[in-house]
Amino acid sequence: MHRLADVSADVIRRYDHHRIPVVRKTDDSPVTAADREAETAMRDVIMDRHPDHGILGEEFGTHQEDATLRWVLDPIDGTKSFISGTPLFGTLIALCADGEPLLGCINMPRLQQRFVGDGHSTTRNGAPVRMRTGRGIRDATVLVTDHVDVWKHRNGQAFDRLAAAAGIFRSWGDCYGYTLLVSGYADIMTDPLLSPWDMHALIPIVRGAGGMITSWEGDDPLSSNSLVAAHPALHARVIAMLNPPR
Repeated sequence: MHRLADVSADVIRRYDHHRIPVVRKTDDSPVTAADREAETAMRDVIMDRHPDHGILGEEFGTHQEDATLRWVLDPIDGTKSFISGTPLFGTLIALCADGEPLLGCINMPRLQQRFVGDGHSTTRNGAPVRMRTGRGIRDATVLVTDHVDVWKHRNGQAFDRLAAAAGIFRSWGDCYGYTLLVSGYADIMTDPLLSPWDMHALIPIVRGAGGMITSWEGDDPLSSNSLVAAHPALHARVIAMLNPPR
């Protein structure tokens, strides 16, 4: 996993701080040569070292779909941040066994931070990190990747009530939001719409730091296209506020 983080970062740094052409994919999301070359570099390492392993990547799809062990790759999570010149993007890497994430990595090349979690512990650059405790909604920091997407795909009014009730609300999103969560700087992280490569690495990282991570409705995150992560003492209340009775 560290090798994959290193080779993808080497590619990304060649493009970082430079304006590069942006292509729109069929879903209108942006992609760059850095995304594609970073994923290719990681795939090459996996297929060389572990030819029996499967791969699911954002840019190039599935390789050996039926493999017991599969790597799930998002070469640049936060491409909009990357092309806008901000450092709040990273590479997501997960190793799954029979679909269950065993290990997750968030590697942030410009911030020189690497988070690795196994569901039991999480580290930042090798040092343990944990979520902070003892905060209610009124004192919590709530984060979201895209507030517009909340209104498109979820109950926007319910989310706004949560944001208004919190102590701090900010859109420090994508993988960066989860690094703030597990480092003890934020309390609630929300993503209203995600793909599998956006999610798998985050699950063992959040759990390893003492957090709870589910779908928007509070269900198994692996069977959903959304995430809500918080400390277990807060999580049920957050889910209830996001999903009020109709």
